Amino acid sequence: MIPYWRLSGYYFFYFAFIGAFSPYFGLYLQSIGSSAAQIAVLMSLMSVMRMLAPTLWGWLADRLGVRTPIVRLSAFLSVIGFAGFLMTDAYFGLFLSMAFLSFFWSAALPLVETLTFAHLKGQASRYGNIRVWGSVGFVIAVLGLGYLLDDLPVRALLWITLAMLVGIFACAMTIPEARKPGVPQPPVALREILRRPEVGGLLAACFFMSAAHGALYVFYSLHLVAHGYSKSLVGWMWTLGVVAEIAVFMGMPQLLKAFSLRDLLVLSFVAAVLRFVLIGWGADSVAVLVFAQVLHGATFGAYHAAAVAAVNHWFGTQHQARGQALYGSISFGAGGMMGGLVSGYTWESIGPEWTYSLGSLFALLGLIALLGWWKDEGGAQAGAR
Repeated sequence: MIPYWRLSGYYFFYFAFIGAFSPYFGLYLQSIGSSAAQIAVLMSLMSVMRMLAPTLWGWLADRLGVRTPIVRLSAFLSVIGFAGFLMTDAYFGLFLSMAFLSFFWSAALPLVETLTFAHLKGQASRYGNIRVWGSVGFVIAVLGLGYLLDDLPVRALLWITLAMLVGIFACAMTIPEARKPGVPQPPVALREILRRPEVGGLLAACFFMSAAHGALYVFYSLHLVAHGYSKSLVGWMWTLGVVAEIAVFMGMPQLLKAFSLRDLLVLSFVAAVLRFVLIGWGADSVAVLVFAQVLHGATFGAYHAAAVAAVNHWFGTQHQARGQALYGSISFGAGGMMGGLVSGYTWESIGPEWTYSLGSLFALLGLIALLGWWKDEGGAQAGAR
């Protein structure tokens, strides 16, 4: 039996937290006097820890052969870390709280991804039907907070976000461990998997895709508010992107019948090149912003579903946790950190338009890496199907 609702509930609260934190926490930091560089550093700590922590936790999970105890511990300590924001507005205190929160919060998702695929077994195409609840949680959080923060003080964000972390912990306590496969796979050294050109090409491309999204996740809300849009409209824009993402997740079984994983990724990177130019230079036009947000269905939805499916197949059960951890560390960790930090230091020096243009350049570099190193679809497509 697939624990559909328990896994879906975890994804719901996990991405509801992101929906509250990523679009609006920068506004909170700005409200207490943080500079653009300080905001970029604090928000990029999430990416720094996603670069370091998942590999450690993934190694530990593969070593111990269990994942749920680590998921539960990380959820509990994430609540403790976030509580630090309620105690201080000083930059050093905020830095310590963010580092502690990020180190434990970033441990969980790669392990939950491996648990989900382990419970699905040969039904990997159903991943989107579970993961879509994360997108629903994101939509509810980002849209609801957009309206609430038009009337409530920005500091109310802290209590609402803390409640979502408590929800993550509650759901983590219900997720069951997945059984190991009855017939073990032949042992393959991790370094042999990493030497395959398609694996290296995908991981390099994922690094650049996350770097391309750096300015979006750190400054998109500030960008729209600076152009005169209300916080409720900011919430609608974030929601529109995730609605497009939901549509893609729900349609993944059909998309995988029509396109290979490699083709889906290529289309995603082409969409990213276009999207960030439009956000940077077309922010005065609601129509342009709407179209750019619809492209989120490709630049995250199709991209992420195809990437995790390929990693799931290539790394097998023996290195599953470390494979997903490497994907998270290199993409959302290292790539997200670089994109966030670069945008923080270019936002005021060269302006939002050119900062988002750099995002398009990162996406183009990812496309080149993908096309250059991943030549053959091979077994990854069969595994995904």
